[in-house]
Amino acid sequence: MITNIKPTDIEKRSFEIITELLGDRVLDPQNEFVIKRAIHTTADFDYADNLVFSENAAAKGIEALRSGCDIVTDTQMAKSGINKTILEKLGGTVHCFMSDADVASEAKQRGITRAYVSMERAAKLPKPCIFAIGNAPTALIALHDMLEKGGIAPALIIGVPVGFVNVVESKELIIGSDVPHIVARGRKGGSNVAAAICNALLYQIMR
Repeated sequence: MITNIKPTDIEKRSFEIITELLGDRVLDPQNEFVIKRAIHTTADFDYADNLVFSENAAAKGIEALRSGCDIVTDTQMAKSGINKTILEKLGGTVHCFMSDADVASEAKQRGITRAYVSMERAAKLPKPCIFAIGNAPTALIALHDMLEKGGIAPALIIGVPVGFVNVVESKELIIGSDVPHIVARGRKGGSNVAAAICNALLYQIMR
């Protein structure tokens, strides 16, 4: 049955339904809002099981955002989905280098992906960054390579690329690292999930 509900109450009711459908499932209070936001975005309850959080990852992400950190995405879609109004109030901005002509040129010249070059470009930013990766596993591989060389210190890596080639493997690289991370283990994810996790952290600051 279709119910008459005010537009302002739709999201509230959606989260109530998610809580009801989770039933007796107990979520870690630190991570609960992130998990429910991912479910809300996808209508996929697998995220209650496949999201992997390093110790205090959500809290570390929130603290970094409070301190004015920037966010780097691997797609314009993820960039568009992040609440920039809140982020800018906190002193941060969102970067995506994937569409830059010089990034495409360098990637072609070196025979690597634009995502890899984009992460190298992001490593040169002057501020601490949260990396929100929802599409390109090579972005996670690049981050891992730079971590191994000591060339980058992310405030948080959100690793949720979707697909079949190098997706699972790239996520496991991040899960096995010491960097704070929130990763969707397995093949599921997407730019919308990356943005949703960023927003979940931002909304906890402003609510």
